[in-house]
Amino acid sequence: MAAEAPHVEPSAATVVAREALSVVPATPGAEKPDPIMTAAGVRRSFGGIVAVDVDRVEIQRGSITALIGPNGAGKTTFFNLMTGFDTPDTGTWSFNGNSLEKVAAHKTAAMGMVRTFQLTKSLTKMSVIENMKLGATGQTGEKWWNGVLPFRWRAQEHEIEARADELLRRFSLEHMRNEYAGTLSGGQRKLLEMSRALMTKPQLVMLDEPMAGVNPALKQSLNHHIRGLRDEGMTVLFVEHDMDMVHDLSDWVIVMAEGRIIAEGTPDQISSNTAVIDAYLGAHQGKSFLEDL
Repeated sequence: MAAEAPHVEPSAATVVAREALSVVPATPGAEKPDPIMTAAGVRRSFGGIVAVDVDRVEIQRGSITALIGPNGAGKTTFFNLMTGFDTPDTGTWSFNGNSLEKVAAHKTAAMGMVRTFQLTKSLTKMSVIENMKLGATGQTGEKWWNGVLPFRWRAQEHEIEARADELLRRFSLEHMRNEYAGTLSGGQRKLLEMSRALMTKPQLVMLDEPMAGVNPALKQSLNHHIRGLRDEGMTVLFVEHDMDMVHDLSDWVIVMAEGRIIAEGTPDQISSNTAVIDAYLGAHQGKSFLEDL
């Protein structure tokens, strides 16, 4: 039997999110009351292997949704397709009602949808604060004709740096502000990547295995930070293999296997779903899996 996560009283945002999802049927592709992201008929194959074949999926605004599934289920590929890092063979996908077809990855961030990666993407030869400042969008000084005129961008630069410092304090990284990002531990890099993503002031944050390779103490810190995103009005979609964290954090769970969405529901509903048990362990082998959940 897996150890139970510490009990945390639900915040007001948690209550609102779970009440909104309480009317949603626990079926694959279920319609949500207020979806922030939708995908329909999205398919991606590599040679003869179909990596993603999603008939329909919707992500509820203001919720924390976990995307789980066995290794090779297509979770990261699905993230890549939704965020412009790869292109589906077929299908439609949208964010806030706006089609994302032919939208480049950097433009999805400007629209309010950001993601992190399984392997962190910090620029190791730049300082932590420089990494943070790179995360801000719409920087006036990026245009060469403004770059030669400091009065056009200096005030904005100060605002960006102030926000970066605020986020570094929030994620307990302020003491590493001027250190090279390459000197950070694996867990600190996870925190840097998440805090850098928040520089864009996003509406949807997509986290790809945020707990991977992180020690137990830092897992609890990340758990707290992820809850904080939803409490501040953001929507979170995260991929995770740590089932304790999935059960503890998520309002809704979507399960992928062999590229398809095979189940959706609350953590409790997913824990007893035989299709999920079969996907992880094979038919009729799920008793210990249920106990772990």
